[in-house]
Amino acid sequence: MWLAAAAPSLARRLLFLGPPPPPLLLLVFSRSSRRRLHSLGLAAMPEKRPFERLPADVSPINYSLCLKPDLLDFTFEGKLEAAAQVRQATNQIVMNCADIDIITASYAPEGDEEIHATGFNYQNEDEKVTLSFPSTLQTGTGTLKIDFVGELNDKMKGFYRSKYTTPSGEVRYAAVTQFEATDARRAFPCWDEPAIKATFDISLVVPKDRVALSNMNVIDRKPYPDDENLVEVKFARTPVMSTYLVAFVVGEYDFVETRSKDGVCVRVYTPVGKAEQGKFALEVAAKTLPFYKDYFNVPYPLPKIDLIAIADFAAGAMENWGLVTYRETALLIDPKNSCSSSRQWVALVVGHELAHQWFGNLVTMEWWTHLWLNEGFASWIEYLCVDHCFPEYDIWTQFVSADYTRAQELDALDNSHPIEVSVGHPSEVDEIFDAISYSKGASVIRMLHDYIGDKDFKKGMNMYLTKFQQKNAATEDLWESLENASGKPIAAVMNTWTKQMGFPLIYVEAEQVEDDRLLRLSQKKFCAGGSYVGEDCPQWMVPITISTSEDPNQAKLKILMDKPEMNVVLKNVKPDQWVKLNLGTVGFYRTQYSSAMLESLLPGIRDLSLPPVDRLGLQNDLFSLARAGIISTVEVLKVMEAFVNEPNYTVWSDLSCNLGILSTLLSHTDFYEEIQEFVKDVFSPIGERLGWDPKPGEGHLDALLRGLVLGKLGKAGHKATLEEARRRFKDHVEGKQILSADLRSPVYLTVLKHGDGTTLDIMLKLHKQADMQEEKNRIERVLGATLLPDLIQKVLTFALSEEVRPQDTVSVIGGVAGGSKHGRKAAWKFIKDNWEELYNRYQGGFLISRLIKAFFESHPAPSAERTIQQCCENILLNAAWLKRDAESIHQYLLQRKASPPTV
Repeated sequence: MWLAAAAPSLARRLLFLGPPPPPLLLLVFSRSSRRRLHSLGLAAMPEKRPFERLPADVSPINYSLCLKPDLLDFTFEGKLEAAAQVRQATNQIVMNCADIDIITASYAPEGDEEIHATGFNYQNEDEKVTLSFPSTLQTGTGTLKIDFVGELNDKMKGFYRSKYTTPSGEVRYAAVTQFEATDARRAFPCWDEPAIKATFDISLVVPKDRVALSNMNVIDRKPYPDDENLVEVKFARTPVMSTYLVAFVVGEYDFVETRSKDGVCVRVYTPVGKAEQGKFALEVAAKTLPFYKDYFNVPYPLPKIDLIAIADFAAGAMENWGLVTYRETALLIDPKNSCSSSRQWVALVVGHELAHQWFGNLVTMEWWTHLWLNEGFASWIEYLCVDHCFPEYDIWTQFVSADYTRAQELDALDNSHPIEVSVGHPSEVDEIFDAISYSKGASVIRMLHDYIGDKDFKKGMNMYLTKFQQKNAATEDLWESLENASGKPIAAVMNTWTKQMGFPLIYVEAEQVEDDRLLRLSQKKFCAGGSYVGEDCPQWMVPITISTSEDPNQAKLKILMDKPEMNVVLKNVKPDQWVKLNLGTVGFYRTQYSSAMLESLLPGIRDLSLPPVDRLGLQNDLFSLARAGIISTVEVLKVMEAFVNEPNYTVWSDLSCNLGILSTLLSHTDFYEEIQEFVKDVFSPIGERLGWDPKPGEGHLDALLRGLVLGKLGKAGHKATLEEARRRFKDHVEGKQILSADLRSPVYLTVLKHGDGTTLDIMLKLHKQADMQEEKNRIERVLGATLLPDLIQKVLTFALSEEVRPQDTVSVIGGVAGGSKHGRKAAWKFIKDNWEELYNRYQGGFLISRLIKAFFESHPAPSAERTIQQCCENILLNAAWLKRDAESIHQYLLQRKASPPTV
């Protein structure tokens, strides 16, 4: 599953997982509320709810399921005939069931008479039902029959309704599913645990003018005897699979199709009239299936795969076997109106979900404790796949900015969690759909792949998938296969990364000994608060690569650091050569250099002899060390000025992100304007070089860089940028010269931030007129830039209006919170005032964690508990940072003003 980003841009792709930094967190509270946060925020996590998995005495072999949704009354009728195995004699069957009313139930042992259930005992709290029988069900096989009814809910989980508008403007509803983690039980009574696999024969009774889809291909379609307007659509039997991967969709769609070179039928389903917008994803999917088949050396096991755009969808996408569901913005690309970052986003999400067809669907985690393995692996290999399809994206450098640094930021908190979290009650599952499971998971797998080497990694993956296909596996099973393939101590190394939270800071100093360089390395846990205060400091087994200026792209030495301190000798390194740890920023650790070593690396930033991903890693490490109070923020500002010749998009993206964090921190000071001047000084040279219009020979990354730089300058109030943005916006609105898709976000942001009520009204009108969800989202994300209090209020009211899809409300409110200090206060008040409505909308789903970020006193929200703890900690850390460094930053900025640096 892809946890949706509210923005396709990679720097903010984990927006729902908390943009860097989560906007509502940067409130610098009064002293008294800070004390209150301390007592609340850093308290122990609440006790876990008691939970028991389903009894093992009865299990399914096959589900024969027929569902008949009513798209007007929003109800559905269902008939289930499950072939079941009674393993232990019992007079009751316990299944999962939620928001479903069972009408009748019976069990017929094979070759014997039907026994009718005499009672249905619903345990609503645990989402279970116990069917009681008047006599004992003996061991053996039989058929369980259940007739039931349910509701097509509007909560974006289970079997739910999704609202769409037809090309003629009529509002209609589709019936769609989202079952991960534990919502198949809202569509039919079932054994809703990933390890309880079975085959499925699915039939849907639907209006004859609607499209009906499920995991497998259609094998029969015939008129429904009771109603001439309905048809019964029957699908082929699935392979053995988990309930959370079952899917069905009923609605109106167009599609485009092709065959992959392996003969798999690939279709992309789009809203009616938008088939053209499915072509890009179709091309990516058709290239991706054979790539994975070759990489894993295991064929795709189903005859077809459908990718479908759903109007209302809480996640980003979901990997249901053979029927992958997406938000419209994660699948549809309009050749004229989609920006470069959207294409990249669609390519990544398609790559992610198709990887799950093997890793997750064919071989499934035994329980939610191993969720990280599914998600971390897919979040890593999606980049491998996009790099294969689009080498010009330089996607691995972007990985470091989008996933690696994002995960380190969260994982440095005291309220982080290990990658592998023991999950009991299903209500705990939503909380670990976060940047640790996804991004840290992906980062340590990237480090592992580098440590093993591609050849042995592929060999181990094939062993794992072949051994466990159609079964379930745990993390240890993967380590065993990779260990057998590589002969390296994989389990020992990886347990230090998955079973304990956090990561190390490697301190390094060097000494020249004749022709050699002696390095002294030491490791300790990196903490966002500065120093580790626990009893025994955790240790990691750290694969370390070391490069020198002799060949910056090759490792001169690779070692496994398996103790707290180590000395390493680098042979033949001249005194004038620099030495750098963590080539390619692959190892999941931060590095602190002695001042002499750091000094020797800085010219490599200015003259670009350090590779881009190493320039990025160096800057990001320094920024984090400053945030943690280990070095001064002024030192980092000086390093940032060395990036004056920087040409690389991703390096700029990371710099921009860090300067954004600093700007937000200083928004409560009286020298906020000075930091804006600094931003303008850093970004204007690259802005001038790029200009506003693409030059011949430019590519994907130039388009991303132009949007980033103009947006940054416009937001900071750079005069020439602001004037040009206003001119182009006026031409766009008047239809004289339509803005290119890549320039819309920066222009919209700039004119809104420095505009008035008229500008906001024009933006809302553009939103209403937009036919494409990408354009609506683009506008929704920038509305929070407006600065006037009454306009901020107007935007917040708009967030909850019918104009905004429920899944996007969160990004509008988040945009306001991240837009300005007034916005933060207003968003905070708005969440408190509308808590009931917001909680009812999103309860029990992961959107609540992405929304909450703050409002917690007397409003418990169990699935956001950890998020709340992290928020409180971040507020305290930011307050400490401000107190520690504000004065020295101010003095440095004043001094710069008095004697501007020569570039």
